[in-house]
Amino acid sequence: MRVVNPKLCIVCRGAKLLCGMAYCPIIVKNIYYVRSVKYSDLKEFEGSSPPSVFVGRVGYPYVYVGPLVPPYKGDTSILDLPEAWVDKKIEDIIDFRSSLIRGKTLVNVKELRRYERVITELQELALSERPVDSEVRFIKPIKPTMRFDERVPPLGPSGVLREFRITSNIYVNRKLEKAYYDTDLKALEAIRWLYSNGVPVTLIQRALSVGALGTARWRRLVPTRWAITAVDDAISRYLIKKIKEYPIVNKFLVFHRKVFKNTFIAIIAPRRWSYEWIEAWFPQTTWNPSHDEVEFGGDYEGISGRTTYAEPGGCYYAARLAVTEYLCRVRRQGTAILWREIYTGFNLPIGVWFVRENLRAMFKSQPRVFDSITEVLEYLKGVLTIDIGTWVRQSKLVRDLLFQETLSKYFKGLRK
Repeated sequence: MRVVNPKLCIVCRGAKLLCGMAYCPIIVKNIYYVRSVKYSDLKEFEGSSPPSVFVGRVGYPYVYVGPLVPPYKGDTSILDLPEAWVDKKIEDIIDFRSSLIRGKTLVNVKELRRYERVITELQELALSERPVDSEVRFIKPIKPTMRFDERVPPLGPSGVLREFRITSNIYVNRKLEKAYYDTDLKALEAIRWLYSNGVPVTLIQRALSVGALGTARWRRLVPTRWAITAVDDAISRYLIKKIKEYPIVNKFLVFHRKVFKNTFIAIIAPRRWSYEWIEAWFPQTTWNPSHDEVEFGGDYEGISGRTTYAEPGGCYYAARLAVTEYLCRVRRQGTAILWREIYTGFNLPIGVWFVRENLRAMFKSQPRVFDSITEVLEYLKGVLTIDIGTWVRQSKLVRDLLFQETLSKYFKGLRK
């Protein structure tokens, strides 16, 4: 663990991040302390769920499920809406999530009828598009803790539920309600229909997780972390089908974004659809805590897609969703190569939303335009920290662009 020089704190005061961390450890520590004092011996309370629910995965098919509710009422929607977090500090995200207290009830996801009352309340909560007032009672007082995960946003305190009761009207999202009552609509079709009709990805993930989508026979609770990746995957595959019908970009487009000890790069090359995602984790980062060298991880797919789960996990699919959204927006096809450098000081896993939403923000900027991959790589020398030659060795699709000839090159020569 990095040792922070206390003299820097006097000058920085949590604003300049002079310690080299992606967040202020003192502010985060104070958040923990305030929550510990505020929630100590808390056994029951009233609050407004954003709305938010969580379905665990440990022990599947017997998993803990329940609502996430803060111990206060009001407009709490920001606490569980990653689409609104892209410009927030990491300390803000931790503050949001540590405010939510997670109630837990053990259920068998394959026998939902046994828990009909609990599941119905959670589904009603998940289908709401506004905060929902609730009463929560626990068997024992909760203990303030924080859990961090590479796929889901941070999770705050939790306790085993004695009772959960909704005490306000629920304003159901009409599109989600329609999909919920259509028990002949397959889950995959429901996901695509909801997305096409403007329902935010987070709401679709929530509905899938509580078993509110799909045909009646096959509805199941889906662990939250699985639901997040399943929705990112389903939507991006749907968009890829559209992309393959669009004309190919005629230049090399390059995007980049630097945020919280991360650099994101996207190269859109004038070739048919293919996709690559590579991460470079520096020492003393989340998934490279002690090594002395940068560790790489990545995967790719060609025009036919892939049939196996990508090695980088959820980030691969979250990034693919962001880039396919961009290509559909500009109605163009291309080879998409996405790289990410994660620097020392970024050592808290806060969920794949971080990748998805930052790439979405990046693709709203104007790209730099180049005529060749060599020009692209020359430009990226001044953007990336790692030597560009190392990146080329890691990237199959860049090597293909550098060394594989295309038939169109020869057709152009014949036309001359």
